[in-house]
Amino acid sequence: MTIDRLERRQTEDLDRSEEQFRLLVEGVTDYAIYMLDPSGYVSSWNAGARRIKGYEPEEIIGRHFSQFYTEEDKGGDLPARALEIAASEGRFEREGWRVRKDRTRFWANVIIDPIRAEDGTLIGFAKITRDITEKRQSQEALERAQRELFQAQKMEAVGQLTGGVAHDFNNLLMAILGSLEIAKKRALAGQNNTDLIENAIQGAKRGAALTQRLLAFSRKQELKLEPVDVADLVKGMAGLLQGSIGPSIEIVTSFPLALPKVQADANQLETALLNLVVNARDAMPRGGVITLSASKQSVHRDDVKDLQGDFVCLSVKDDGDGMDAETLEKATAPFFTTKGVGKGTGLGLPMVQGLMAQGGGALALRSSQGGGTTAELWLPLAEETESVEQPPLQPSILSKRSERRLNVLAVDDDPLVLMNTVLMLEDLGHQAMQAYSAEEALRLLEQGPLPDLVVTDHAMPRMTGGELATEIARLLPGLPVILASGYAEIPGGVSCDLPRLAKPFTQSQLAESVASAVS
Repeated sequence: MTIDRLERRQTEDLDRSEEQFRLLVEGVTDYAIYMLDPSGYVSSWNAGARRIKGYEPEEIIGRHFSQFYTEEDKGGDLPARALEIAASEGRFEREGWRVRKDRTRFWANVIIDPIRAEDGTLIGFAKITRDITEKRQSQEALERAQRELFQAQKMEAVGQLTGGVAHDFNNLLMAILGSLEIAKKRALAGQNNTDLIENAIQGAKRGAALTQRLLAFSRKQELKLEPVDVADLVKGMAGLLQGSIGPSIEIVTSFPLALPKVQADANQLETALLNLVVNARDAMPRGGVITLSASKQSVHRDDVKDLQGDFVCLSVKDDGDGMDAETLEKATAPFFTTKGVGKGTGLGLPMVQGLMAQGGGALALRSSQGGGTTAELWLPLAEETESVEQPPLQPSILSKRSERRLNVLAVDDDPLVLMNTVLMLEDLGHQAMQAYSAEEALRLLEQGPLPDLVVTDHAMPRMTGGELATEIARLLPGLPVILASGYAEIPGGVSCDLPRLAKPFTQSQLAESVASAVS
């Protein structure tokens, strides 16, 4: 075969290959594949472009490709920017709305690739457009269904939560209202009503405890995090724990000789541990053994509740009947309980879970049918810093402080709470002014005389107690303010050094807070 015949054969093969490729591109109907010149004018048009965009070749070839874009995109100069990005970066890809010949819109996936000559000169662009409207609609329908499902689940959870709270508070309010009504009648008749008042106080305390559980569950309870020795804490609770479970159950402890301190709220940790021990007791109605143990462990993100780092794991293990997988999954759901009607609020484990999460740790439950249950408290280690113990205040100092008569401005938008706070202050020997809003408090301060102290609620409309404290610090620096709130989260801008009084508070807690604020 001569060289001329060989070259002719290669040329024919190349022409045939190019023709096959041209027919392939022109025959594709699922993709709009066409060419643009360097300025963006259409130079070729395949069957897919005709089907998707609605133009015949003679209607579109020679016209600028920007007419496929929406007015919004053209206003943002997207067609020109698309070509610039393709030319500079070697590719442009994006999803967005495009316009057909009949001006209807479709959601498109667009790819633009630059075409260059052998010397690198830009000679045009290859543009591929795919109509993915149905895919986008399916995705939107799926996301909408997921949102609706989430909303339904959220409403179900809210219904369970409010129903449980309403049930428990109804019982407490019945005790309080009933006791106070009878106490009022006895008082008018000159009879002793101490027992009824005590009953109302106990009901109110139970209501406060329920509120604290709800705050712990929602992770909005104020925690006093400090280094805690777990072994010492458990040892100090020995009598309380044994008294809570009765003589038919034995408590066994297992702690290493050296265990690092953890960062926790000691009081809340005691409450959490007591809850777990009581749960373990209830899981063994015929008696058994509860094992309390602790150890230092390093965990990775996949091990326990997305934790990572070094922790102390404090566990409570019982040898009861255990839980099946379905019950274990629901165990930390609010108001879920296996103890029967009236025997449990179903807030114990959610409270513990909230406390652990708020303190940077986690609650983990391990159980199997017939294999008992182990509840684990994963507690972060305390920072190793030297702590200087503050000497306790002497009773004589406290009594001397309490004898000082103060002029106190009490602020609260709830008239009942405000009246109660004023009565407490006056009963302590102080003189009390009152304001029903932060704005009214500022007017009183402007009019004078100035009080020695301001005690304000935080959650108030228009201006919060925290904002009032900030304004007082600006206008009257040096005037002490106590912020009363049941929540741990105070918005930014409020000084972290501001004295706090946790709601609901007793008279003794108010007295202590007042004495501390003016010392």
